[in-house]
Amino acid sequence: MRVLRVLSLVMVIVASLPAIVFAASSKFTNLSGNPGLKSASAIVLDHDGNVIYEKDINTVRSIASITKLMTAMVILDAGLDLDEKLAIAKADRDLIRMTGSRLDVGATLSRRELLLLALMSSENRAATALGRTYPGGMDKFVAQMNQKAKNLGMNDSHFADPAGLRTENLSTAADLARMLAAAGNYPLITQATTTVQKEVHPYARRGALNYNNTNRLLKNANWDIELSKTGYIQEAGRCLVMRANIEGEEVSIILLNSFGKLTPFGDSNRLRKWMLANG
Repeated sequence: MRVLRVLSLVMVIVASLPAIVFAASSKFTNLSGNPGLKSASAIVLDHDGNVIYEKDINTVRSIASITKLMTAMVILDAGLDLDEKLAIAKADRDLIRMTGSRLDVGATLSRRELLLLALMSSENRAATALGRTYPGGMDKFVAQMNQKAKNLGMNDSHFADPAGLRTENLSTAADLARMLAAAGNYPLITQATTTVQKEVHPYARRGALNYNNTNRLLKNANWDIELSKTGYIQEAGRCLVMRANIEGEEVSIILLNSFGKLTPFGDSNRLRKWMLANG
């Protein structure tokens, strides 16, 4: 009888405790198999930062135009007038890779438009002009890029120019996951990087220029992309970072050093297929 009374008392106490609600884990945790990615480094994270997949995430690599996400954050952190008109100068020409641009010397756009073109279409002169016109000039701007990286805990990263043209723009897949998470806190960056097409008018006596996003997955109905950036120079290979919603789950994807123009997009599709098949 004494045992029964104790048991009854325990049941009463338990019944009086508040209900404990366990948060549902991501449907993509503990997946089996391998997606067979071609990218040299890759990491996929769920909304809470838990690793879904990783491959060589700590190797330091050149990151090309993925750099422009840091460029955008530094500009926005400074609180500069986004509607201020800026003119492209001779100093904005690419003398490293000798890439071309439809923004001739004298072309004039707002800081907001230059930011948009740098992010969505990876316009190098637009990114360089943003750094050149930063208070204190280019040296100050690059220093702020590296300070921002330090603040984000990107301890294996280094930035050398705002466009990503220099090989010395370096990071790891793990560090870029931190940068991607930070970039997601800027509405203008998420908007710009997911804009499919943009028309601008940089010349008073010429017609409009049309720019397209460098991430072709934005036109793929199977993808719901919330933020993205592509990158390429020979030393970096093809790179892609993005945040996407897959079957109701927000995931971050970082792909570095892919060989072949379409490989990052192919790897993204392989990842998605693998996650859906196993999730």
